[in-house]
Amino acid sequence: MPEKNVLGEPLQPCSTDPTTGFERDGHCSCHDADHGRHELCAMMTEDFLQFSKQQGNDLVTPRPELDFPGLEPGDCWCLCVPRWVETLEAVRRRHIPETTVPPVILEATNEAVLDTVELETLQAHAYD
Repeated sequence: MPEKNVLGEPLQPCSTDPTTGFERDGHCSCHDADHGRHELCAMMTEDFLQFSKQQGNDLVTPRPELDFPGLEPGDCWCLCVPRWVETLEAVRRRHIPETTVPPVILEATNEAVLDTVELETLQAHAYD
């Protein structure tokens, strides 16, 4: 059965340049082996990339041995759901810039995310 996005429609690709997803197939699919839950498609912002690096998750530096090209602002990427939630909570608690929360691509975000984040929250942070 094809996976669906948070809007209840067929899951669209998140990015093929750079190629994202747990299986590097461009999709934010669910996989039992994916303990990080790379199910949320987001557009990277400079603020988010710097925040993530400060939290110990460097998404900027290329890691060819992991088939990871390094990300730049404007790239779309399947993020770990807990990392996105952590960022949202940090914005709320620490009053860091709202642009630290990377915009969500709803059509490419897996419906499984809805067990952690409400649709209204995702919509409030949706990429236009």
